[in-house]
Amino acid sequence: MSRSRPHLPGAPSQFADARRLFGLWWRRQSPARQDRFATLAPLISVLLFLAAIISAFWYLRNEEIERETESVRRDAEITQQQIGLRLIQNQELLTRLARDVVVRDVDADGFVDQARGIASARPEITRLLWIDNNRKLRAGLWGPLFEDDGSGDPARPDPSLPAAGSSGEPELGFRAARASRQPVYSAQFVDSVGQPVFQLELPLVERGNFAGVIVAEYSVGALLRNFVPPEVSRRHMISIVDDKGRVLASTVTSLPGQTRSSSPIVRDAPLTPALNGLLLRGQGFRTSIGLISNTLFWMVVALSVLTVWMLLGTWRHMRRRSQIQSALVQETNFRRAMENSMPTGMRALDLEGHMTYVNAAFCQMTGFGESELMGLAPPFPYWPADRIEENSRLLQQELQGRSPAGGIEVKIMRKDGAVFDARMYVSPLIDPRGQQTGWMTSVTNITEAKRIRDQLSASHERFTTVLEGLDASVSVLSVQQGELLFANRSYRLWFGGDARGHGLLAGGAAVAPFGPSSNDDDVDNLSGLPAQALTEANSHPREVYVDSLQKWFDVRARYLQWTDGRLAQMLIATDITSRLRAEEQAAQQAEKAQVTSRLVTMGEMASSVAHELNQPLTAITNYCNGMVSRVKAATIEQDDLIAALQKTARQAERAGQIIHRIRAFVKRSEPQRQEADARQIVEDAVELAGIELRRRNVAIHTYVAQRLPPLLVDPILIEQVVLNLLKNAAEAIDGAALAPARRHIELRVVPRHTPDEGGVIEFSVTDMGPGIKDEVIGRLYEAFFSTKAEGLGIGLSLCRTIVESHRGRMRAQNLYNGALIVGCRFSFTLPVELPHRTDGGPAALSTATDLLPAETQITSNSTGH
Repeated sequence: MSRSRPHLPGAPSQFADARRLFGLWWRRQSPARQDRFATLAPLISVLLFLAAIISAFWYLRNEEIERETESVRRDAEITQQQIGLRLIQNQELLTRLARDVVVRDVDADGFVDQARGIASARPEITRLLWIDNNRKLRAGLWGPLFEDDGSGDPARPDPSLPAAGSSGEPELGFRAARASRQPVYSAQFVDSVGQPVFQLELPLVERGNFAGVIVAEYSVGALLRNFVPPEVSRRHMISIVDDKGRVLASTVTSLPGQTRSSSPIVRDAPLTPALNGLLLRGQGFRTSIGLISNTLFWMVVALSVLTVWMLLGTWRHMRRRSQIQSALVQETNFRRAMENSMPTGMRALDLEGHMTYVNAAFCQMTGFGESELMGLAPPFPYWPADRIEENSRLLQQELQGRSPAGGIEVKIMRKDGAVFDARMYVSPLIDPRGQQTGWMTSVTNITEAKRIRDQLSASHERFTTVLEGLDASVSVLSVQQGELLFANRSYRLWFGGDARGHGLLAGGAAVAPFGPSSNDDDVDNLSGLPAQALTEANSHPREVYVDSLQKWFDVRARYLQWTDGRLAQMLIATDITSRLRAEEQAAQQAEKAQVTSRLVTMGEMASSVAHELNQPLTAITNYCNGMVSRVKAATIEQDDLIAALQKTARQAERAGQIIHRIRAFVKRSEPQRQEADARQIVEDAVELAGIELRRRNVAIHTYVAQRLPPLLVDPILIEQVVLNLLKNAAEAIDGAALAPARRHIELRVVPRHTPDEGGVIEFSVTDMGPGIKDEVIGRLYEAFFSTKAEGLGIGLSLCRTIVESHRGRMRAQNLYNGALIVGCRFSFTLPVELPHRTDGGPAALSTATDLLPAETQITSNSTGH
């Protein structure tokens, strides 16, 4: 039977139009592009063929996977139905047993007889148990295949029985059955012999009351062995897994120590009607080989790759020919553009000296056109008239090949008559056969370069003149060779032209690590040295004493690269002998002033000290007189005499402590900074000031923060400052004759943290006196200025000097209540010296939160009359 081809109206005309359009497009392409398309068409065809083969293999593989997946799903559902039907049948049978137990009042023996009949025909049941409502085992029976051999520990509780307070699965099932009065399946657990099992618990309800449960314990492995159809187990692996994916039983047993590989096809189904978290898992594998392992596939791929490689080779050959043609055109255009854009003039001469080539830069440099220069013989028109003979000699030297490698400096005259300096470099012209055909000369205008060089020479001369006029010594030493590269007049005056003076100023260790060695000169001793980091880093100034000159120098060092690239060390040493002597004298004067101030303070407190010493001395006299009188009268017992002598000794110790404290305060000693406790400084100062405060009937309240860090100070000097401030406050209060309510001073020592000073300890003395006049505040620290008639005017000035010598600050301010002055506060701060942290950052006094605990603890004491 013949089939007629359907007739498409207009099809021949459409095909003809497409052919005509393709022909027009093809003829518009260049021959190179046509060759490229002709090569790419077979390549694309082969790639499409390879893609079709791969798609076919991929389709067949996916179809096989879908068939295997459907088979696994069907077998899993069949197994699910078989096991589910068996569990339902068993549940119905056990329900009748539970009804007989409740209704017919079956005893333990009757239960065992009926249970034996049930278990003998059901190999999946491991145990049948009768448990009352108090969780006591009334009767029990092991399955015929699961008899207990008695090898277990009798003291160990049976994991299959519920236990009050336990969280085991039997207990949880027991509670659920009691609460719901319905059959309950427990979750999977391990029985006494180590096998995974789960339980069916049927409640016993007698007259509406819960009377216990009938428990049927199922073996997971037995269910799988007995109720998976043989044809299913032959096709696929069926296993039971728990809710965490662990395999409890399987139709395929793995070898010992071998890990079961994951299956590419997996189907899970819940274990019904238990629904206790157990899953039936069917696993399948592909039977055919994969796409990558298919021999036919690789044969097709190999043939396709071979065809593609041959086509690519042909295409690369045609492309290389096209690239060579375009490279020749590009090279010609590039050379022409390079010659026209270069600022350096190019000139070519043949072996007879005739000019054969000039570039645009040379024509622009001389002012002559290319047509005016081509073919000319010397003398050339750009030669100055007064240098024709010299230029002729240089040309002959050039033609003979004896031009220096560093070039020749000449004068060139432009067409307008202007003359400029130029440097010419000559090299031979070689043809492709290796024969010399002439000379190529490059010409560079060096007029501007010569001008800059002359300016640099003048600048260098001026700079050298400045260095020679300095009073400081300036020297530069080569680090590698130990050679003195530069020394100004002051250096030569002190040390002469010897490099040893540089070593003395550098401390004798500046050049030793890098000094000249006995190695070969070609070995770089500074290889790997971070030269850039050395030349950019600035060193801290050092004070160096030169014994031969009996002078002190302030030395500043820096590494730099010398003019020839060598690493060098520059030292600038300034004579500071006079300055150090002046500072030493000032320090001695300050020390004398401090001792004088302490003596003056003690002199001003002499009457108070005498009064303070009079009290213990009077007590000693009274005790001694009383003891003498009672001893003469023989009216004193030994215990009373001992007590009186002890009181006398305590009064003597009190007088001795007062004298010792005053002696330690006024003792002249060298100022020395050491770690000191702020609390101890305050206690010593308050103990001395208390003598004067009690005489003037002034109370003092002291507040010292807890956990303050140690201070690096001279404790005697700081105690002197605190004592001076306390004495001034007491004098101001007593001089103003204030009421007792305002006759008190507050001394506070607390941590502070400010942006300017960082972490500091602040000492403040606050009084309720008349304050300070505005015109006096500006002159408080002026030497020999005092508002007291008998004052020397050195106390506050010396206090400020002591505080600032410890890198602290001192302040004074009035306290106001509105516009009324109600007191005055003097305060000074001392920086806290803490070690650096191990991470390299500065360990600042962390703020006040690092100095104080969570709740600030303040100690307070009061001294009054």
